Amino acid sequence: MDIHEYQAKELLHQFGVEKPPGALAYSPEQAAYRSRELGGDKWVVKAQVHAGGRGKAGGVKVCATDSEIQTACKEMFGQKIVTHQTGQEGKGIYRVYVENAVAIAKEFYLGLVLDRSTQRVMIVCSAEGGMEIEEIAANQPDSIIRASVEPAVGLREFQCRDIAFALGLKPSTISSFVRTLTGCYQAFRDLDATMVEINPLVETKDGRILALDAKMTFDDNALFRHPQISELRDKSQEDPRECRAADRGLSYVGLEGNIGCIVNGAGLAMATMDTIKLAGGEPANFLDIGGGATPERVAKAFRLVMSDESVEAVLVNIFAGINRCDWVAEGVVKALTDNPVNVPVIVRLSGTNVEEGQKILEQSGLPVIKADSLREAADFAVDAWKSANMEAKS
Repeated sequence: MDIHEYQAKELLHQFGVEKPPGALAYSPEQAAYRSRELGGDKWVVKAQVHAGGRGKAGGVKVCATDSEIQTACKEMFGQKIVTHQTGQEGKGIYRVYVENAVAIAKEFYLGLVLDRSTQRVMIVCSAEGGMEIEEIAANQPDSIIRASVEPAVGLREFQCRDIAFALGLKPSTISSFVRTLTGCYQAFRDLDATMVEINPLVETKDGRILALDAKMTFDDNALFRHPQISELRDKSQEDPRECRAADRGLSYVGLEGNIGCIVNGAGLAMATMDTIKLAGGEPANFLDIGGGATPERVAKAFRLVMSDESVEAVLVNIFAGINRCDWVAEGVVKALTDNPVNVPVIVRLSGTNVEEGQKILEQSGLPVIKADSLREAADFAVDAWKSANMEAKS
């Protein structure tokens, strides 16, 4: 789960990370009022969306007067910001963050991620702040500083100081940097985050270390331990299909193809999508119904896939262990009986109670195409999709 910049800054601030004074606004008039509350003579107005690259897309404006703030906000509110992270559909702007501008002496990049190869928290820093980490890695790879954290002892101060020296920080700011990096690590660890990023982290002309931007991503499976984090979720920034799936306990990722996929298990989902691609098709989604799926759960998954107007064929691929093929078949029959569809439906069942599942599909009288293997199912799905598409055009 992602959260907004202002939310990430507030969480990090609770762990000792300093930030410029700022306030949230939901209208141009409120944004101007916030600037007067904050004081100062220059402010930064930032669109709050779950995406990087906002500055290049017009989502960050420096303003010196109330009228400039209101003009900047009017250009943002209700619009969609499109960056390399949002795709062409963009993300809607419904709130802005007004922050006091600061005099910057130097910018840095700071990120913490989970390195799965070493099973350690990896700290990634660079003296080239303000750029995306991908740009830094491509253009200035030598500027990247990496350090892993031993989980048995946590982040130590000497590691923070080593990074500060490598970044070329002034001696007077090293203690502040140590406090900032330690706070980021503690937030990462205590809140079950999967990423903490401050870009840019700046050294101001008066010698302070401040977070000018912040991003945090959290492990969805650990949110039950952090209800205060769950409450920060902004569904307006998420794919509505993924939101509906999450609310129903399903794992769904929307893609850009035409063949909907209903599977059990992430590995089988990946294999199914790869096989569809190999057969010449394009998957429309990744939907994992999980283990122990009831007929009602399968029916919900089917309805969710069909809510995507781009879906022109559905492939149900189940390898049942904990699941039962007869339950899956009942779910497919229930979904197609309650809400008939006009697209081809291909079903491949294997594993527990497969004979019973096949019998349920046969006795239903529904026009379901049955397959015996994944490759056969993918070929049937692509062929059926192409045939239906040709008939629609003719």
